[in-house]
Amino acid sequence: MNISHLLVNSANNFPERIAIISEGKRFSYKAFNDRVNKLSQAMRRYGLKKGDRVALMFFNTHHFVEIYFAAVKLGGVITPVNFRMVGEEIEYILNNSEADFFFFAKEFQKIINSIRSRLMTIINFIGVDMKKGDFASDYESFLLSEKPLETVVETGENDPCQIMYTSGTTGKPKGAVITHGNVIWNFMNTVLGREDQLGEISLIIGPLYHTAALNNHFTIQIALGGTSILIKNFDPETVLQHISQDNVNVISGSPAMYNLLLQYPKLDHFDTRSITKCTAGSSILPQQIKKMLLKIFPKVDGIYDVYGCTEAAPTITILKGKDSLGKHGSVGLPVPFLQARIVDEEGKPLAPNQVGELVCRGPNVMQGYYKNRQATKEVIKDGWLYTGDLAKVDEEGYFYIVDRKKDVIISGGENIYPREIEETLFKHPAISDASVVGMPDPVWGETVKAFIVLKEGKTLNEQEVINYCKDHLAGYKKPRSVKFVHSIPKNPSGKPLKRLLRENQSS
Repeated sequence: MNISHLLVNSANNFPERIAIISEGKRFSYKAFNDRVNKLSQAMRRYGLKKGDRVALMFFNTHHFVEIYFAAVKLGGVITPVNFRMVGEEIEYILNNSEADFFFFAKEFQKIINSIRSRLMTIINFIGVDMKKGDFASDYESFLLSEKPLETVVETGENDPCQIMYTSGTTGKPKGAVITHGNVIWNFMNTVLGREDQLGEISLIIGPLYHTAALNNHFTIQIALGGTSILIKNFDPETVLQHISQDNVNVISGSPAMYNLLLQYPKLDHFDTRSITKCTAGSSILPQQIKKMLLKIFPKVDGIYDVYGCTEAAPTITILKGKDSLGKHGSVGLPVPFLQARIVDEEGKPLAPNQVGELVCRGPNVMQGYYKNRQATKEVIKDGWLYTGDLAKVDEEGYFYIVDRKKDVIISGGENIYPREIEETLFKHPAISDASVVGMPDPVWGETVKAFIVLKEGKTLNEQEVINYCKDHLAGYKKPRSVKFVHSIPKNPSGKPLKRLLRENQSS
């Protein structure tokens, strides 16, 4: 079995049911599958073969999910690109993944054209709303030239389905190779853990370039014959309008998203009684926000907290709604078809309530990092995936995340890795040393703060540092504040003492 079968089954079983709502358009399962098949035929005519990589860069629109299913029907491997990245980052991912096709939204035509000459493997560029003379083929013309014929390519559970790039502490993104089997087992784990039902209507708010939105929120709805409402850009009013007008059952998001939704001044103007399930991820949802969500969604019986990582496709543990208040702070129990435990530095299991690294193994864990054996060996040891998260487990088997071993900063649901920002800062001719930490933020969860040591005789101000980072990194990674210091506190081995920076910082 492969992922394309999930769509084919639902198209056969529920042909007239609405599958996708996107940018004011509604596609039945039959219409959606027909568009996917036309696109698949076009890709094949342009030379796509099993195993070829298909990169795509879109907001949450029907184009993204059409390309996804069209590619996997041919045995292609999709490589989503974070639309918030700058040219240097996009270039690295496209070249590292050795993508053959690159599909993109109209909004990104300019930035893609600026790096096009440095893209080593892309043969076919296809963009939305392209005009005659543009460097890329037009998406609709590309798709509509074909007939909606089903494509049969022998693709199994061990074949790659996705290369999902996640930043690492080395500063360069790593491509987690997720197989069809990984996605299918993740589907079964998550459906059982979240108690998902057939035919639900769900908002897809998180970006589809993340495994959570693609594999948990969207793919599950396709498999269960549900309706996915793709939110192109998060806006509280748009979300609330969909809930009241489309009788939405399921809403999923990060604590930052829920915080913004709850602060919307016209919240009480909308009917939210259709919501029966609310799930959260990316970081722990504060108790106060949980209680407020239960008030605005009166039919919700507790909030589901989902914990995972890209390398696990992504689900590892789920705290069910019934436990959301009684087990606050917990990320729940391991999903059914997966083992998880807490280990010490030598990989030995720890007793309850002792803090160590959370490791897991199961059929949802990635094959490894694309073209990076060393990085794969560092995180997969004896079949166990080392998450890099410090955690503990109580006597009842419930897991609690204590800290992040990798110093990752989570801001608005996005993972931000300090080392990547630090390496960028080190390249500035006026900077002698730098260290980046996450600081608590009531809206975003955390924001980036940079501590800078200037070279003797050099001058910089806060805005100049922020602008420099903005020119070389995605906007969400740039520091929100900068503090100039005489030195960075370090331990005897030279590692920055980030705990001291957090404790002693001042605005």
